[in-house]
Amino acid sequence: MAADLSQLVKAYDVRGVVPDQWDETLAELFGAAFVQVTGADAIVTGHDMRPSSPGLSRAFARGAAARGVDVTEIGLCSTDQLYYASGAFGLAGAMFTASHNPARYNGIKMCRAGAAPVGQDTGLTEIRELVESWLDAGAPTSQTATSQAPAPDATPGTITGRETLEDYAAHLRGLVDLTSIRPLKVVVDAGNGMGGHTVPTVFAGLPLTLVPMYFELDGTFPNHEANPLDPANIVDLQKRVREEAADLGIAFDGDADRCFVVDERGEPVSPSAITALVAARELARHGGKGTVIHNLITSWSVPEVVRENGGTPVRTRVGHSFIKAEMAASGAIFGGEHSAHYYFKDFWNADTGMLAALHVLAALGGQQGTLSALVAQYDRYAGSGEINSTVDDQTARLAAIRTAYEGQEGLTLDELDGLTVTAADWWFNVRPSNTEPLLRLNAEARDGETMTRVRDEVLAIIRG
Repeated sequence: MAADLSQLVKAYDVRGVVPDQWDETLAELFGAAFVQVTGADAIVTGHDMRPSSPGLSRAFARGAAARGVDVTEIGLCSTDQLYYASGAFGLAGAMFTASHNPARYNGIKMCRAGAAPVGQDTGLTEIRELVESWLDAGAPTSQTATSQAPAPDATPGTITGRETLEDYAAHLRGLVDLTSIRPLKVVVDAGNGMGGHTVPTVFAGLPLTLVPMYFELDGTFPNHEANPLDPANIVDLQKRVREEAADLGIAFDGDADRCFVVDERGEPVSPSAITALVAARELARHGGKGTVIHNLITSWSVPEVVRENGGTPVRTRVGHSFIKAEMAASGAIFGGEHSAHYYFKDFWNADTGMLAALHVLAALGGQQGTLSALVAQYDRYAGSGEINSTVDDQTARLAAIRTAYEGQEGLTLDELDGLTVTAADWWFNVRPSNTEPLLRLNAEARDGETMTRVRDEVLAIIRG
């Protein structure tokens, strides 16, 4: 196929429409390139429930095995289950999923042994270049290797299957003590994604009454998109929590690596509040010491709670590659993002929404109050949420915002990621999308009136 890899290979993964942008032939090349760039002699693969996932995953395995690499296939799994396998087995890994994207999409999330990420600065660029060089003639064997692309021994590797779900669940339950919590009623919306596969096993034997929603694995997403970050996709969950008089609700995205929480009233709980709650618990588990990573658009509450609990907060850019790199560099015990990605040192610095969900259940079940009362201590400010605006010129709009606020007394400006402007009682960040002509605004203040004023001032500049 005439593949345009510039549209297919993103900053952190491979993602595109099947078969328009990529297919099994291309997946096989990615398998060969992946093992060559990583130098792996054995890998692990897994896939989600999308109709195209099994074929793409097997093609990738064939490409790797043809280069002499042994492949362990764990089959249907969540992304964090693949990370578990990569960490527990010490193998480089590849997960076939397009996360929350619509059904016609698919992709590959790749990692080195120990779930270390493969992104554009850590091997993905080289993988793309190799695949591009092989588009016409295919991946070379040892007989046709070139100096630019030497091939390993052409003796084929093996492809074998292995079950990991029970071990994955046991590992997670070993990191959070849920044995003594009070009985809880929890509604879980799996969105027809991989949460429907993992939740029953992870929650088995816990003092929980589980109310499942959309647990049937269906990569066509017949009920709603598997993207709980969009408020429209948690409406069913909110309604069901109220109807069931449940203690809380949890929604997972398509590959179940992110979790979103609603309280007993059906109200969404900010991922920043979840980050702060889990940070406090992880700090307590580590003796009141440790570094906690947060991206620059999480709430002020996060670094405050970290300091109050004896920890050291470290602010980073948005994006899992930056979080994971800083986790590794600083030895951080935990990291959280506004997008509901949660990273744990005890999970190979990888993100796992399931482990965050277990922390929420343990915190709620360890006391008698409601979830809304529990998280109130971690949700201290008024936030705008992320607001996207389509613009003709990202650079010019950002420059206009800088001009408007630069030099004002009492303000600080920084450009760690886009532009952040901070005052005594409010802050905002505007950052460009890497893939679309958008600017993304996040604002927060000590009260709702101030937040609304700041939000609207900045939007007026962005939208001209």
